[in-house]
Amino acid sequence: MATSKKLLETLGDLERDSFVPLLSKLIGESKHVQNNPPELIPEEDRVVKHVLNSLLPFSTTTGGGPLILNHVTYFPGRGNLIVEYPGTVPGKILSFVGCHMDVVTANPNDWDFDPFSLSIDGDKLRGRGTTDCLGHVALVTELMRKLGETKPNLKSTVVAVFIANEENSSITGVGIDALVQDGLLSKLKDGPLFWIDTADKQPCVGTGGMIPWKLHVTGKLFHSGLAHKAINPLELAMDAIKEIQLRFYRDFPPHPQEQVYGFATPSTMKPTQWSYPGGGINQIPGECTISGDVRLTPFYNVKDVMKKLQEYVADINENIQKLESRGPVSKYVLSDANLRGSLTLTFDEATSGVACDLNSRGFHVLCKATEEIVGHVKPYSITGSLPLIRELQDGGFDVQTCGYGLMATYHAQNEYCLFTDMSQGYRVFASIVAQLED
Repeated sequence: MATSKKLLETLGDLERDSFVPLLSKLIGESKHVQNNPPELIPEEDRVVKHVLNSLLPFSTTTGGGPLILNHVTYFPGRGNLIVEYPGTVPGKILSFVGCHMDVVTANPNDWDFDPFSLSIDGDKLRGRGTTDCLGHVALVTELMRKLGETKPNLKSTVVAVFIANEENSSITGVGIDALVQDGLLSKLKDGPLFWIDTADKQPCVGTGGMIPWKLHVTGKLFHSGLAHKAINPLELAMDAIKEIQLRFYRDFPPHPQEQVYGFATPSTMKPTQWSYPGGGINQIPGECTISGDVRLTPFYNVKDVMKKLQEYVADINENIQKLESRGPVSKYVLSDANLRGSLTLTFDEATSGVACDLNSRGFHVLCKATEEIVGHVKPYSITGSLPLIRELQDGGFDVQTCGYGLMATYHAQNEYCLFTDMSQGYRVFASIVAQLED
């Protein structure tokens, strides 16, 4: 078997002359893999084509090489790709998963350069998808190509899974959820699964759940000069939200585990949008809607929170006359007219956060590799959400997450990554493979 030192020498460094041309081809497809239905349905097979062109010469399919390629498609033009480098010990496995081949949208008018073609500015590799996540697609492709080319004798089977449809969770049965359901990834449960879709070169050990909510508030429309004859839904919404927030933070305070995992913020519940039907400035509207989200650390249960929020709203509705209002004629019950203001709370699709296993062998080798290659290791957590990984963890996969793009450019205008960061990512991957051989 290859020693760790020999294996690292064999895998070497990320080859710029190979990585950059591949990334250029992938970014050239980014316009066609924007994910914003129903207008924009990505065609991930455009990306699969370039990955296959890199790997086929080293595959069992056409090249007589060791790589086993499985192109799995559940929807026309929207393929996934599973790449396997076989090891010699049955059941000894590690995997790099999560590199998705769709991107968020980009408006060229808002960018300083063309988002849909790769441009290079020194160390910067610029274009939509360079950080999230086509840069990682190219990076993991290069790792698998190098394994196929050099054919090191490994005990561990190394698997890469390139997926469709990460950027839109409203559509199912296209990407990794279907792969898991069909049992195509079941053997990955036997070893650490590294989800490659975060940023800033450090292990991301925790993410947040998200509960999108809408609070529809009904009052009574009337002339603003006769405010005593109205129920002002704007005032009712503000007072109700304040009461709901106070109860939320009482019932879901900062959790002790958040410090262990290094979460930047505790769980939060806050409004982010406001809408109403319109009308003149001298008119108190009859209704309005406040929308927002809950960001929940993974130490609380999403369903418990949704149940509690509905209980808060039901109690406020029942006792709306007790809700603190504003000024001498601001009230939420008109006894003479037998009218009461009311609240209706609804939710869009909620997702749960994840706390990675800090005792996992995968976590320890990732930390050691990061410290060796990057120079320091500082695992972090965020209440931003990563779709899909909680479902993997609940299904028995040992999920660890990392990434080598830049958080500051994630989903942003003028997205870019750094070649030096991607080079360090490649060496981290090589170190992980080497450590798991020992």
